[in-house]
Formats: sequence, structure tokens, C-alpha cells
Amino acid sequence: MSTELKRVWFPGPVIIGAGPSGLAAAACLKEKGVPSLILERENCIASLWKMKTYDRLKLHLPKKFCQLPYMEFPSEISDYLTKEQFISYLDGYAKRYSIEPMFGEEVRLAEYDSNLGFWRVQTKEFDFICRWLIVSAGENAEPALPEITGISDFQGRLLHSSLYENGADFEGEKVLVVGCGNSGMEISLDLCNSGAQTSLVVRNKLHVLPREMFGRSTFALSMWLLKWFPRKLVDCLLLLCSWFILGDTARYGLKRPEVGPLELKATKGKTPVLDVGTLDRIKTGQIKVVPSIHKFTTTGVEFLDGTVEEFGSVILATGYRSNVCSWLKEGEFFNQKGYPQNPFPNSWKGKKGLYSVGFTGRGLSAESMDAKKVSEDIARQWHSETKHLQMES
Repeated sequence: MSTELKRVWFPGPVIIGAGPSGLAAAACLKEKGVPSLILERENCIASLWKMKTYDRLKLHLPKKFCQLPYMEFPSEISDYLTKEQFISYLDGYAKRYSIEPMFGEEVRLAEYDSNLGFWRVQTKEFDFICRWLIVSAGENAEPALPEITGISDFQGRLLHSSLYENGADFEGEKVLVVGCGNSGMEISLDLCNSGAQTSLVVRNKLHVLPREMFGRSTFALSMWLLKWFPRKLVDCLLLLCSWFILGDTARYGLKRPEVGPLELKATKGKTPVLDVGTLDRIKTGQIKVVPSIHKFTTTGVEFLDGTVEEFGSVILATGYRSNVCSWLKEGEFFNQKGYPQNPFPNSWKGKKGLYSVGFTGRGLSAESMDAKKVSEDIARQWHSETKHLQMES
């Protein structure tokens, strides 16, 4: 450990990351009377939402499944919040609970010091000492960039979806979108609506479901059905309804996996696509579905079927990854990819005062559940202490 860093003792938990999960953890702790300190590498809360999301983004689930603990969304706003509405909600949440993170503090190292019996968290200037460490840096900390032969040779515009804002600059241009998750599908729709000639790479089988069925959110309907029926039966019902509403998606190059959407999400963590209009554009040929990329050329790509096509721009909607393993030195709770070893609902607590919030793979509702569990567990320890240690730098 560097002796040049300013040592800071903090009596409560230190939280890494000021996204929705970190805010939820801080608010839940405050409700329990436990102070906390959030370290955030960027200069704002919810930096992913504010700095790395496209303009047309809306929450894919109804608002009741996306609210953070102890604060509901305003009743007058629509069920599916826009990006701006959700950011406004998060800003209001931080203000309500007087959450003031230390901005510009990127964690470089966090490890348990067995001699002290505390966690040490290093940033560029500080060496924080704490009893409890909450990792809320999130599943989406860094863009995931694919390794494709020749990608560095491509001379057109190449950008990750985190840098895509809208389709205004792509009008009339041939654009290839790599990745067919919810983001890839929505960006393709946005490009198409902006007048771009859009192609979408579909590498694997995927489930496309309507966002709503029978006037209800597909997600909400699924959760209700799971209270009464086994998952595999609910999957069958969802796929049957999807066939009637959307038709046979395989006809348009979107083949479904053999495993149902809920089963696939539970076992593999793969989220089904909730269609918001992209499928109609695919059906009419306005968005072209293409196979996997074999390699890039200087002016475009060669696909696995041998066809070669030129593109002015390529957008990599290839998701994100955790960066926890680059700074957290701990070999049991988190795996080598930077995610908790145990799946939800047992992914929130490690050993020696280590916790995680925001790694459930199940959205904001599950992350809020974890935030409550973490705060309750720490509060029990906090209030049972008859004396808090005092340390001086």
C-alpha cells in the first residue's frame, strides 16, 4: 500500500458506484440509521444513464418494477419511463436522501487487510479504511468489445452503442448493427426511422416477445403466472401468445432457442427481446437481418455465408461487462468475470463485511431487494456495537 495516499477512516460502509444500485444501498442504510460513503469514478450519479445511453431509450419494464426502495414514481408519468424521466427520478432520489457521493474517485484497489481487520479502498489520492464494503459498480461498467478478424482495418465509422445518441447523423447511410439484444433492436429501429439503410447481425437464436399481451406488460403477466404455474408451462403460454401476436419469427431470420424465455433467463441469464416495433420493420424488409461476421474488410464485412457488403458505419451493440476483478482483490465471493459466484437471491453477501448490490441480472426490482438485505444485515451489526473504533491518519 502506498504511504503517499491520504488515509481516511470511515465508520460506516463504503459503496463503490453511484448508479441506481449504489443509490438504493445508501438510501436503505440511511433508513436504518447507518451512514455510508459512495465513491464514484465519474462526475455525476447514474453516469451510464446520463452519458452512455441513446436518446430514444425507454425502460423496458413498467415503472412499478423499476422504482427504488421507499420512493415511488410519480403517478402522472407514463408506465414506460423515458430516459429523461428516469434520470430525473434518480436525481430526485439522491436529493431526497441527501446522497452526496465523492465524485472523480476511481477505485484502483480494494482488499481486506487481515492485520487491521478492515477493508482498504484505494483511489488516486485516498486510502479509505472501512469495516464494510459494498460493491455496486454494476454489471455494465465497461463496454464489451468483440474480437473479430480485421476489425482494426475497417475504415468507416465504428462505435460502441455506448457512444450512439440518435440516427440523425446516419441518414441515407448503410449501417450495420452488431448485436440483437434489446439495445441492438432499438438502435436498429431508431436508425431505420432516421432514414438509414440498416442491417442487423443476428448471430444466435433469441426469443422475441411482444412488450405487452392482452393489454398487460408481458413481464408483469409472466410474474403473475409464475405464482400459479411452473416455469416451463408459463414459457409455453408465452410462446403460444407470441406466435399469435408476432407470427413465426424464424421466417425473418430470428430463430428461437429450444429452451423457453423464462427458463433461459433463469439458467443462462439471457434476456428475451421485448419488441417495440423493430420486428415490423424486419418483416417489411426495411431492416435487413444478416448472418454472423466472418471478418471485416476496409470498407465493410464478409459474412459467414461468404457474402461481402460495404457499410459506412458499424455500431457494436455488444453489451457491457463488469470491471470488478481489475480492482477488487478477493478470491471467493466474485468469480473471474467479476460477478458473484452464487446466483440470485444469494448473490448479495460475501465474507468479512463484503457485499454486492447490482449484480442480480434481474433488473432494478431484484437489485432493490438486495439493497434492503444488505442494509438490514449491516444495520444489525452497526446497532449491536457498543463502541466504534476510531482511527487517525
